[in-house]
Amino acid sequence: MRIYYHPNHLAHDQARLHQPDDPHSVVYYSEVAQRGPLIHDALLAAGLGAVQPPQDFGLAPIVEVHRHEMVAFLQTAHERFVAETGRDVALPETFSIGERPRRKPVSVWGLLGYYCFDIGSPIFAGTWEAAYGSAQTAVTAAAAIANGERLVYALCRPPGHHAAADMFGGFCYLNNTAIASQWLVEKGQRIAILDLDYHHGNGTQDIFYGRADVLTCSIHADPLHEYPFYWGFADEYGIGAGENYNFNFPLPLGTSEPAYLVALDIALRRIRAFVPDCLVISFGADTLQDDPVGGFKLTVESYGRIAAQITALDLPTLVIQEGGYLLPQLGACVVSFLQGLKTG
Repeated sequence: MRIYYHPNHLAHDQARLHQPDDPHSVVYYSEVAQRGPLIHDALLAAGLGAVQPPQDFGLAPIVEVHRHEMVAFLQTAHERFVAETGRDVALPETFSIGERPRRKPVSVWGLLGYYCFDIGSPIFAGTWEAAYGSAQTAVTAAAAIANGERLVYALCRPPGHHAAADMFGGFCYLNNTAIASQWLVEKGQRIAILDLDYHHGNGTQDIFYGRADVLTCSIHADPLHEYPFYWGFADEYGIGAGENYNFNFPLPLGTSEPAYLVALDIALRRIRAFVPDCLVISFGADTLQDDPVGGFKLTVESYGRIAAQITALDLPTLVIQEGGYLLPQLGACVVSFLQGLKTG
């Protein structure tokens, strides 16, 4: 198994921000820099393989998925924010709601709310470098799949599945899963995406919603009760050419392993029917019982059984890290999942 990791994410650290007392608050900044080293060290301790740095594929794979204007804003947002405000951490205060405005603001305050859809995605001095490195990690992992590897893990941080083509949020700035999937599509691969994070991957859905060349399946908490609230319902099947190529499996709060495996079985049937060349998994360990921002009841051992069910597809598989915030058990969850994929 190939493993890729970009350690330069450490300068992007939400632990610098004030944390509310309630970890289930929508402004709880749980996506901390410590997550990366915890997973990295757990992988090494488990002997799953050498951890390698990513190659740099430049901006081209990123702008195949994201609008140039948003990418340019992310590159300069912190510098502009400091110059305009004298403050160090950029967070939006005003948001464009409903339809996107025809006129784009000039002020950095306005642009923050134009491109960002929540208050959970601060921009620090190191945010662009971290997001860029995370995307390069995903593309490097995709290149390994294209070169014949059967199982590759991209330890991406920050995560990406909430970032849409021209919006970011939910701790996410660039959509690593979409960038890697699009890169593989351009290499002639037929791609199925399986999102296993606790929260619906609204950004991934948005990017591929009108397309038939990428299948997206997501198993997540019911958005009537959980973030991202406005996307991820079972009747969202895609539009135009993409109709019936998007499938959501929202589950109730308190879901445990048996019910989760039932939903997974249905999703895997959809994937088999699509006959993909490769499976891309957005993996989140925030489905673990007692995760501070989750509400499911999976165990560490559950991830190995989930993975074993997935291996029946017998597909080259790229795993991209998304969420997972119960730090003492985060590494064990990732190891359980990857070992399950590796051994079947």
